[in-house]
Amino acid sequence: MLQFTLPAESSPTTVEERARILAAPGFGKHYTDHMAVGRWSQDRGWHDLHVDEPHDFSLHPATAALHYGQEIFEGLKAYRHPDQSIWLFRPEANAARFAHSARRLGLPELDERLFLDAVTRLVHTDQAWVPAHGGETSLYIRPCMFASEPFLGVRPASEATFFTIASPAGPYFADGPVGISLWVSRVHARATPGGTGDAKCGGNYAAGLAAQTEARRHGCDQVLFLDGAEHEWLEESGTMNVFLITQDGELITPELGTILEGVTRDSVLALAREHGLTPVERRIGMTEVRERCTAGTITEMFATGTAAAITPINRLLDGDEITIGGGDPGRRTIALREHLLGIQHGTRPDTRGWLTRVA
Repeated sequence: MLQFTLPAESSPTTVEERARILAAPGFGKHYTDHMAVGRWSQDRGWHDLHVDEPHDFSLHPATAALHYGQEIFEGLKAYRHPDQSIWLFRPEANAARFAHSARRLGLPELDERLFLDAVTRLVHTDQAWVPAHGGETSLYIRPCMFASEPFLGVRPASEATFFTIASPAGPYFADGPVGISLWVSRVHARATPGGTGDAKCGGNYAAGLAAQTEARRHGCDQVLFLDGAEHEWLEESGTMNVFLITQDGELITPELGTILEGVTRDSVLALAREHGLTPVERRIGMTEVRERCTAGTITEMFATGTAAAITPINRLLDGDEITIGGGDPGRRTIALREHLLGIQHGTRPDTRGWLTRVA
């Protein structure tokens, strides 16, 4: 049975240096002592699966991913609980989405069992890098696959490389979830029907960087993308899904199709009824958002993603400013956030079997 082999015992980082890093890890600044790597080719299938010390890849200038963007990735986290055990949050959902992204980008599918094997073996090997319980810290895990065949013809590559790295992460909000502002982009679009909007590929994020720069130029934290045809219907906030809470208890989020099927998004929909909310997945336009915010019938708004879990949204800038509710993080948004983080960090019961123990 294929599985990732483990390395000889090694720890390139000293205990003292690791402690210094974990005291203030930031996000995406430091990396653990190992990575998981595997290779695929048409004639051999998946092979050379192993966990090893981090190393650079040597790429031919004609490597397909550099020319045609055949690349996908995932993002998930490992959490240390109060009893020092280590858990992953819904890794099966990330494995399934990774396979979906591979199909859409013409890459080989990595069996979901092998995806989970790579993640769990890497986290178990580098468990000393999982930050201590408390303060919303975690170990961020980044599985990735790219077309590694050197070939300039436009076709799916016949060789691919899979790897997984991990990075200790501090709390996304150093001073608590104070809320963000969004610039509504009427120029740039993230995706269109039939495109790659529902795949987690690097090209989607690269295409959003100009809009993100535009948002910051207008004094906003992030961008709110609308649909690519009418520039009316809400899609995503930069790298996050978006939600609205109404006065009558509806929890509205844009329907799937051209947006990413976020794991946090799905988790929030599942938790909604425990908070007296009715989950609704439907198209919602900026016209409706503007009118209902003005009337006070949209009371809260937030975004969801692995990095920040649940991020309150306080205002939109769409020509003029649209204030959400009273302009502060909403009560139900904070309650949902605390509920989700409580499950992930082991301080609230996991009644849905979302957690997988690693160590």
